Amino acid sequence: MRQKRKSKKLLKIYQKLYNAIGPRHWWPGDSPFEVIIGAILTQNTSWKNVETAIKALKEYNLLDPVRLLKVDEGILANTIKSSGFFNIKTKRIKNFIRFLFENYQGSLEKMFSENLTPLREKLLKINGIGPETADSILLYAGGKPIFVVDAYTRKILLRHNLISKAAGYSETQALFMENLEKDVRMFNEYHALLVYVGKYFCKRIPGCENCPMRGL
Repeated sequence: MRQKRKSKKLLKIYQKLYNAIGPRHWWPGDSPFEVIIGAILTQNTSWKNVETAIKALKEYNLLDPVRLLKVDEGILANTIKSSGFFNIKTKRIKNFIRFLFENYQGSLEKMFSENLTPLREKLLKINGIGPETADSILLYAGGKPIFVVDAYTRKILLRHNLISKAAGYSETQALFMENLEKDVRMFNEYHALLVYVGKYFCKRIPGCENCPMRGL
């Protein structure tokens, strides 16, 4: 019964947000590879800065696994400068690219043909790829049924008493994974909708009076 209540509550939140906000069409990107690079670049920065970096990569014809493998780190760092922490992110991109070639001959198709659990474990072993980035790659680029948790998600759930303050990434993720059908489309939309609420309503000083989750 407890699991049914959680499932019902989570579905109610999803339906209310979807009806109020509509589909978010997230993650923006022209290809799975662009989504992956965006997931690495968006760490500790705004999406606007990521868009600028992605645009620069396209202008210099670097948004390609082979070209990123061969490009000098200094050139790459200068190209993605707008994303912030560009030297660190350059190394993280290079780490992922080397992983892709060493394990899958540079093929995303081969990489995503692997089962979710072992692939996730491998991604998490790449230096600079944490749970949120790995799961964003799996869900948004690979179409794998896994729920992405970020700071917005945790804050919203905490304010609605759906998780405890001590809940970490895995426990928060399990709330969705264990109580909802493993539906890629729903996981995609649900996370994007929560990000929207966190960005525009559930701020440091919450705007509850206009929030689409009001009344839940």
